[in-house]
Amino acid sequence: MVVLDLAGKKALVMGVTNERSLGYAIAKKLYEAGAEVALSYQNERLRPVAEKLAQNLGPAKLFQADVTKEEELENLFRGIAETWGHLDFLVHSLAFAPREAFAGRFLDTRREDWQVALEVSAYSFVAVAKKAEPLLREGGALLTLTYYASEKVVPRYNVMAAAKAALEACVRYLAYELGPKGIRVNAISAGPVMTVAARSIPGFTKMYEWVGKTAPLRRNITQEEVGNAAVFLLSPLASGITGEVLFVDAGYHIMGMPPED
Repeated sequence: MVVLDLAGKKALVMGVTNERSLGYAIAKKLYEAGAEVALSYQNERLRPVAEKLAQNLGPAKLFQADVTKEEELENLFRGIAETWGHLDFLVHSLAFAPREAFAGRFLDTRREDWQVALEVSAYSFVAVAKKAEPLLREGGALLTLTYYASEKVVPRYNVMAAAKAALEACVRYLAYELGPKGIRVNAISAGPVMTVAARSIPGFTKMYEWVGKTAPLRRNITQEEVGNAAVFLLSPLASGITGEVLFVDAGYHIMGMPPED
């Protein structure tokens, strides 16, 4: 059910990898609210999936962009400028660390794994914000996705927890610097969701089951709930909110001990 009218708004969603991804859930909700959507994908291998998903969104415009490559970022935002001339919303749904970084102790994190995780999962938000800044109009908004492990220990999340903590700091600094231009920057801290990327984390199923039993709502969240929250934060309904991390986790983050029942 559409409760917001975002007709005429232009939204770039980065990091849509498949129909179960949170990025796709957000893109879908933006499209349902009337926004025109563009998607970016990392490389040619992901292009067929991106093309399929784009057909459900208008079709959405498609751009290839590996965030670790400056030239591809330049091409992405040049393409957005040539296509639309401006941008209203940017959604950063990107994170990566080598699988080996989740398998062992945090103490054994390799320098190269740290650098990859921090570059892709945190610095890339700063990089795309800088490229988007000239295109964003007053009232524009940026959004990224984080996770509770930035604050508390989640065994096996390891270097990605450090990356998410850095990402949340980036949200605050970007909100401060872009605020005078009327541009807001926020993050959603989503609870565990059965995405392909999440299930690659060792112990994820156990984590998912524990949150479902422990959260105040006694359940896990859905991709659709993250999409709804994202549209709210991007929309004029959240015009006074910036620099914030909104938890969409069925209340799990408020718990200090397991429930009595």
